[in-house]
Amino acid sequence: MDKLEHYRNYIKDIIKEYGQYQYSYGDIETQMIFDHENDHYQLLYVGWHENTRIRGCILHINLKNNKIWIQHDGTEIGIANVLVDQGVPKEDIVLAFHAPYKRPYTGFAVN
Repeated sequence: MDKLEHYRNYIKDIIKEYGQYQYSYGDIETQMIFDHENDHYQLLYVGWHENTRIRGCILHINLKNNKIWIQHDGTEIGIANVLVDQGVPKEDIVLAFHAPYKRPYTGFAVN
């Protein structure tokens, strides 16, 4: 199995794990989006709580230039740390939610 296929599996496993958590109120749906063709992966919550619309992206990750690009991370632990624990080198992870000028100071890939 090549490197990118491993990365796809890591990302899908993480999204599935976090997708198990459900809201304890309202009519909130968990959506796990796996776009294998374009290598885009997301975890979203959508629905209603009484008269309030609930919608939010918890995770948005994609593969680009043979690296994992974390576009949004709404977790407490930090998905980059989980990926490193699984053996992904820091130089293969881009914290895309940081501005490009800040990325050299993150300890992860710049692009």
